[in-house]
Amino acid sequence: MQKEKDLNDEVEKCVETLRGGGLILYPTDTVWGIGCDATNADAVARIYALKRSENKKSMLVLCESADMVVRYVNKAPGIAFEVMEMATSPLTLILPGASGLAENLIPEEGTLGVRVPDHEFCRRMLRRFGKPVVSTSANISGEPSAKNLAEVSREIIDGVDFVVNPRFEGKPTGKPSSIIAFGERNEIKILRE
Repeated sequence: MQKEKDLNDEVEKCVETLRGGGLILYPTDTVWGIGCDATNADAVARIYALKRSENKKSMLVLCESADMVVRYVNKAPGIAFEVMEMATSPLTLILPGASGLAENLIPEEGTLGVRVPDHEFCRRMLRRFGKPVVSTSANISGEPSAKNLAEVSREIIDGVDFVVNPRFEGKPTGKPSSIIAFGERNEIKILRE
């Protein structure tokens, strides 16, 4: 009972931070990530500054469900959602037709990297927040991804507004997700296995 209450309290603190334009440091189903409201361009710009990178392709968003995904990508082929449903390990889809998000999050080609995490904390946070949350590895650009909170640099920890308690980490894979890109005409390209 107490764990449930603690989990809900932690989710609530995250959502308050996100709604206020803040940055969070949080566990996902893969590695630790830096996140913000994916519709807030100022918050997205803070993440680029913190990571010392302007690479739009390094940022993806987490969505609570396929229903949330379709609200922010309007040209995704149906096959992409079938692949998403069948995935047995963390999978990021690069989908065409990104819309309704911070402009500085969307690369020139108008695509968006999305993932529906299989992670209790992330799912609750996303459900409660009701919008996609940016997810990018919690490291300075070019440095290794942090598999746990102990591997996150002081600079990153000091640069965010809220750090999720590591007891809500779950069982992350400790490695980045697979990535598959989908085109509007059902083209499929595996970018990372």
